[in-house]
Amino acid sequence: MLAERQSDWWNEFYADRAKPVLFFGTEPDESLSAWVSDGVISPGKALDLGCGNARNAILLAKAGFNVEGVDYSRTAIEWAVQRAKEANADVRLHNASVFDAPIQPSSYDLVYDSGCFHHMPPHRRSSYIALVAEALKPGGWLGLTCFRPEGGGGLSDNDVYERRTLAGGLGYTDTRLRELWSGLFEIVSLRQMRESPAGSDVFGKGFLWVLLARKT
Repeated sequence: MLAERQSDWWNEFYADRAKPVLFFGTEPDESLSAWVSDGVISPGKALDLGCGNARNAILLAKAGFNVEGVDYSRTAIEWAVQRAKEANADVRLHNASVFDAPIQPSSYDLVYDSGCFHHMPPHRRSSYIALVAEALKPGGWLGLTCFRPEGGGGLSDNDVYERRTLAGGLGYTDTRLRELWSGLFEIVSLRQMRESPAGSDVFGKGFLWVLLARKT
């Protein structure tokens, strides 16, 4: 296991809420907002993996989803609890590794991941993909936001273990994402995230991918 990204590291990362971190805002991902508002994804039971301060979980709850959120960081969950209360959003939150969280098999209509997968060490990828697939009902949706090559730290899988770091997250090519996820999912769309202007009510950065897929 890599020692750099354990829970203490993430607790410290989330401790200062005033840090200029792009995803510390309240705005949900532009892709998720569009999928929900356009009716691509209908309300159901949703699981937000690596939920952070609950910015996406709150959107889902407000749209009528039955939402659970999981994050490895205790301080992130404390922030999420506060934000959900302020937004009057019903979100059940768990402080746990995604691999240890109380996730019931075949029980979710949507699993959403905004930034969790690209922090997954290479040896954990296949287990993570299997976990997501197992959590979903047949035909359930996966929504994923992760680094494009220019957004990640630029390390190869071998570099990760030689340097013992993820360097802020791993970037993926279109081809590699399709290879990884197409075994258990039908990829419906994969595109560059739309850049959101300052003051927008949604979050969007062009160095990210957004992927929408269904469990086969």
